[in-house]
Amino acid sequence: MTAGSDLGRRIAHHRERLGLSYEELADRTMLTSGYLRYLEESAGTPTRETLIRLADALGTSVDELLGGATDRPPGKGPAMARPTVEVLDEEECKRLIAPGGIGRVAFGGLRGPTVLPVNYQFVDDSVIFRTRYGGPMDEDLRTGLEGVDIKIGFEVDRIDEARREGWSVLIQGAAQHLSPDQIPQVDITPWAGGERELYIRVVPTQITGRRIHAL
Repeated sequence: MTAGSDLGRRIAHHRERLGLSYEELADRTMLTSGYLRYLEESAGTPTRETLIRLADALGTSVDELLGGATDRPPGKGPAMARPTVEVLDEEECKRLIAPGGIGRVAFGGLRGPTVLPVNYQFVDDSVIFRTRYGGPMDEDLRTGLEGVDIKIGFEVDRIDEARREGWSVLIQGAAQHLSPDQIPQVDITPWAGGERELYIRVVPTQITGRRIHAL
């Protein structure tokens, strides 16, 4: 079986997700730490047996390691046997979203309810993201009145398919369009590309979250 270079990235992702060192993963798989490092950094060609060992140790599937689950929508598998929903406090919500990544902006647009994904950072207890001038988040989120902002929702979630666990954090707050002198020191590169030089800050008035896990 031939593995592409994406295999290494997927192995590294799951190993880091579980907080495992190369040596710890080697103990779980009966492989050497040097070989595991080679698989992560090169386009290796592991056997089917090796892939099964890796998938079992990493709490995932061979199909996922090989990229077969890339286009499959998350959450299609069965729920865990006895799931429980935990209400998260504000500090835990902030800790979860602090690394940044991709979130969803939700607001009432001129054409109806709108939800858009954005790359964001969490800076000084506020969400910062970039969009384009003249786009829906520019035109639809302006009141035309100085000092009067529109309240929006901002949601971030993470799903662990292998463990049937996950969490979701919802922020509600005012969307503030930042002038050039108000932009904080952030490094946000929108995946959508293009000219996205309008920075928007969401100042939370409420932060809530839920986590699904086993009893």
